[in-house]
Amino acid sequence: MSGQTTGAAIRPFTIDVPEEELIDLRSRINATRWPDRETDASQGVQLGTIQALANYWGTEYDWRKFEERFKALPHFMTDIDGVDIHFIHVRSDHEDALPLVVTHGWPGSTIEQLKIIDPLTNPTEHGASASDAFHLVIPSMPGHGFSGKPTETGWDPIRIAKAWVVLMKRLGYTRFVAQGGDWGNAVSEQMALLKPEGLLGIHTNMPATVPPDVSKALATGGPEPSGLSADEKKAYEVLDHFYATGTGYAGEMGNRPQTLYGIADSPVGLAAWMLDHDEASYRLIARAFAGNPGGLSRDDVLDNATHYWLTNSGVSSARLYWESKLGFFDVKGVELPVGLTVFPEELYPAPQSWAEKAYPKLIHYNRVDEGGHFAAWEQPQIFSEEIRATFRSLR
Repeated sequence: MSGQTTGAAIRPFTIDVPEEELIDLRSRINATRWPDRETDASQGVQLGTIQALANYWGTEYDWRKFEERFKALPHFMTDIDGVDIHFIHVRSDHEDALPLVVTHGWPGSTIEQLKIIDPLTNPTEHGASASDAFHLVIPSMPGHGFSGKPTETGWDPIRIAKAWVVLMKRLGYTRFVAQGGDWGNAVSEQMALLKPEGLLGIHTNMPATVPPDVSKALATGGPEPSGLSADEKKAYEVLDHFYATGTGYAGEMGNRPQTLYGIADSPVGLAAWMLDHDEASYRLIARAFAGNPGGLSRDDVLDNATHYWLTNSGVSSARLYWESKLGFFDVKGVELPVGLTVFPEELYPAPQSWAEKAYPKLIHYNRVDEGGHFAAWEQPQIFSEEIRATFRSLR
């Protein structure tokens, strides 16, 4: 393996946001027209939360502080299948490091992974050994972040998976592993289904393990299949609630993503749309803007929201929901080695029994005590330990 990032096919990329774009952003935030206060907390992002976010965003938040750290990383561009793919590529000083491609989800970005870069590339400074080191490749999916926006249809998780295989081979990596949650899981599983030469295995923090009979019951509104264990029954109940109350955003983006002009025109509209991904993540973010931060700070949240705004990727990223025809949590038939970490606040707690059936080569299964949907972002230490534990046997 080489990992060279030189040559005509790969070019360095520099982030440079004009000051007038930041002035325009603040102006739009401060000119927001507000709706009435919600009459029930279940109606969505609460007015108090989004106004606290807007007040901080429009007056105190400093993108330049984040940009300085972000642009200091090695950023690159490469054209794959007619679309410019942006990626961060950080090589470990440990030459025997294992190449790892990590894929974000929605409403995430490469910003989700920034806290795991040093623990994974420089493990000896984080309580691990040199034999646990990784070379990291962190791409922005097409239509997301600084990657190009496709001008034709067809960029679903399967096509993205094929592009990531091209990327890893273009970097000279002959042996590598993959990781992802949310859409990153879909992409990583599709990579595994391709069985490209050199892909040793994958890790996921939001798996697709739901058996066909359970999936059918969820789709039709029950009743639940008989014979479920306690863990399986809990997973069913959580998924049933999520499908009933938590998928409105996905339905709209899956059917009519282009209609979401409001999130391209209003930064506060974009932020509110991004905040309402799932109940647990929303509670975590609301805490931060109420002065009681947990795994994410106010700056964490606004680094990501500002990144979406400055790249105008609200609508272009939404199209992935329209493109994909995959059942999000349905078993796909992955045969390569798989590691799975169950974070307690994830969209559903995958039972070990389902995981063993979905992934016949399950090499790691662990339930951890903290973290949710944005696991690498919220709990980078736990996440990094889980990545090391998963891939140790594949080196």
